[in-house]
Amino acid sequence: MKLFLHTDGGSRNNPGPSASGIVIKDDTGKILAAYGEYLGIQTNNFAEYSAVISALTKAKELGATEIVLIADSKLVVEQLNRRWKVKHPNIQPLFLKCWNLMQQFKKVTIKHTLRAGNKEADAEVNKVLDAKM
Repeated sequence: MKLFLHTDGGSRNNPGPSASGIVIKDDTGKILAAYGEYLGIQTNNFAEYSAVISALTKAKELGATEIVLIADSKLVVEQLNRRWKVKHPNIQPLFLKCWNLMQQFKKVTIKHTLRAGNKEADAEVNKVLDAKM
């Protein structure tokens, strides 16, 4: 089963209160899961990676064998596609966790989108942060 994982992470005041947002759809566009998670005081990049980890974990639970990960974080997309190095010591374990989770799928495609193409996941982030503020 092929699933489309839309992920976003946000931090207000970076670092500051942060959250992840995840929207998972099937190949017809039907939403199978939409949620956000509060992450405490963290950086934007931590929140972006946390969203990917959560989405990959959920996709596995839903029975996905193939995934298309869509994120608006250029850093996360380029690092997971192995085009950029993972230099920051706080990000390295998150990258490794994502990498190991991705190995559980037959096929993984990682695509970058602009913020406008990721409104649903962004809305999940803001829903969580607005509730916490």
